[in-house]
Amino acid sequence: MSKSDKRAAALKYEPGQDLAPVVIASGYGTAAEQIIDIAEKTGIPVYRDDSVSSMLCMLDVGKNIPPELYEIIAKVYCSILSTAAKFRAAAPENVKDEKGQAK
Repeated sequence: MSKSDKRAAALKYEPGQDLAPVVIASGYGTAAEQIIDIAEKTGIPVYRDDSVSSMLCMLDVGKNIPPELYEIIAKVYCSILSTAAKFRAAAPENVKDEKGQAK
């Protein structure tokens, strides 16, 4: 995919406030690169999937995702949570010596 074909969207979800995840940014080309760059620099997980980003870029910013996308977005969130758990488990503060003590 060339830089001009790159797509990205950002979602937020606040339980108790949002009925469903909300598209807070989306764009193509340079805008997509900026969305990804900001996320990476601020520690926000980035999930890379051309099909998902294409669908999300068709939605209006500020709107909840439609029910038709709940399942795929739930899978995205589960993937992100699983990856985050693996990174936390491998973090140096979780490394223990042969006596089970944190190193």
